[in-house]
Amino acid sequence: MARTAADEHRTVARAFTDRVRGTDPGAWDNPAPCEGWAARDVVRHLVEWFPAFLKAGAGVELPKGPSVDDDPVAAWAIHRDGVQDLLDDPATAHKLLSNPHIGEIPLDQAVDRFYTADVFMHTWDLARATGQDEHLDPAKCAQLLDGMLPLDDVLRASGQYGPRVEVPESADVQTRLLAFIGRKP
Repeated sequence: MARTAADEHRTVARAFTDRVRGTDPGAWDNPAPCEGWAARDVVRHLVEWFPAFLKAGAGVELPKGPSVDDDPVAAWAIHRDGVQDLLDDPATAHKLLSNPHIGEIPLDQAVDRFYTADVFMHTWDLARATGQDEHLDPAKCAQLLDGMLPLDDVLRASGQYGPRVEVPESADVQTRLLAFIGRKP
């Protein structure tokens, strides 16, 4: 049976949650691999951009937790649960998200393509910033990289990705994905 957007989010969010919970309280201000960000900014990014994207594109409002500055663990948990509840709701499959850059697509597919993929990639950022397990699922890395390679120019033009980092073609798929999105693995 094919994995649903809800299944995929549950798996990816679990790995990110493990890194959030595993972050030493004194490590939230450690520098992250995203230029100018600290570890807490990785969480802030996820809990701030996505609710606005959902509200503007689908009229969906997620529950709001505490500030990431006050409690990054609770901010993430409330946000994660809100996204999971949205994806677990059978009505979500019949809703559309409308965005001037991507047109109209089913809401669950939009969450999976734009948000869950972002959580997956930022799992490495948080792990790197806080000295935790940096391993990402190789099959998911390959899936994302295969989907992103043909969109290289579009992705770079979006400003959401740094310049591609050169790595040997023999590098493992996680290293190639991270280098593609501008990280120095």
